[in-house]
Amino acid sequence: MKFFTLLSSIIFISFTLAHDHHGHDDQVPLDYVRFPFQPIYRGSNGEVTADAIFSGITTFAKLPWVQCLTRESHIPFDIAFIGAPFDTGTSYRPGARFGPAGIRAGSRRLTLYGGYNVPLEVNPFQAGLRIVDCGDIPVTPYDNKYAIQQIEDGHKSLLQREAYSPLGNDSITGEKLMPISLDGKHHPRVITLGGDHTIVLPLLRSIYSIYGPISVIHFDSHLDTWKPSVFGGAPSEQAAINHGTYFYWASQEGLIRNGSSIASRFCSLPFHYFPSTTLSGPEDYDNDDASGFQRIEAREIDTIGTDGIIKKIRETVGDNPVYLSIDIDSIDPAFAPATGTPETGGWSTRELRTILRGLDGLHIVSADIVEVAPAYDTNAELTTMAAADVLFEVLSVMAKTPLGKVVVG
Repeated sequence: MKFFTLLSSIIFISFTLAHDHHGHDDQVPLDYVRFPFQPIYRGSNGEVTADAIFSGITTFAKLPWVQCLTRESHIPFDIAFIGAPFDTGTSYRPGARFGPAGIRAGSRRLTLYGGYNVPLEVNPFQAGLRIVDCGDIPVTPYDNKYAIQQIEDGHKSLLQREAYSPLGNDSITGEKLMPISLDGKHHPRVITLGGDHTIVLPLLRSIYSIYGPISVIHFDSHLDTWKPSVFGGAPSEQAAINHGTYFYWASQEGLIRNGSSIASRFCSLPFHYFPSTTLSGPEDYDNDDASGFQRIEAREIDTIGTDGIIKKIRETVGDNPVYLSIDIDSIDPAFAPATGTPETGGWSTRELRTILRGLDGLHIVSADIVEVAPAYDTNAELTTMAAADVLFEVLSVMAKTPLGKVVVG
């Protein structure tokens, strides 16, 4: 009996040593290229061909998967996609915890023919940046307070690193670009896949740690600046933080450039696009004003067009660092039905993409898309494809504009 026990131990030790000898880095396919992004298949003449985008592990736009929060935290990057699968702050239809997975599935064909953005004249995947998919932040579904802290910590862990690529020089003057962060370092950008809109509060707390109070461009069918006593009734301290009150709390915490404080401290205002939902009353606008937001309503596109809306946004945020938050319900449910609180009368997918392209040149430090709930989507994946395409525009704008400025004098 002792002989068999000893023999088993020897076999186990031998197996362990053999397994340890062949580490993870050794077990990769031949000709595997992790950085930079490259299509797997090429034609006989070396030209890019349509890849089998329906196969393989699904990351955003088939980007390299990096375990940024754990064993591969040492790998630097310029832009990271990260999921925040949280939906226990919703007031109507849950399901946005599956948003990150759905958006990744909807993004599979973004690089089918290489990923060149024709209107913006850039291929963000071949712009010399290291762009990765970091997977999801571990988020508990049982404790909102703890989950919100997990999201803040996960996002901050990525944002507070230094970017992989140097800033370089200004394309017009040729002068050296300087970082726009408060600590003088060049930080990467993070694009978050939600999750319900509650996640923006911890995300803005993370942004504040690097950039201070930030200008916000907010696309949504709802104000999301409601006082907790109005939206949800605030039966508990934690219930007061939800997907309709997070901007109220962000304003209270000084995380955004608040218009009510412009005379004493700040030089720009947040902005948000507000379609055609109902309100609890006209006083909702008063609270929205107190939170520092200017508004554009969906129907204004009928009078001033996309160019007029782009002009309003750019005049509002100026050349300040900007955080971009996009609720998928800003798109009319005819084009994006899979969301928690759908509202009719919104913009089309084409209109929103046009407006996002109009942000070219802005210093977008990070962004998110939220409230995608795939369970309510069509079999054709309309909503998840729309979300992925919207982020493709955001990524393209980011790729064209480095987070640096020329210091004058």
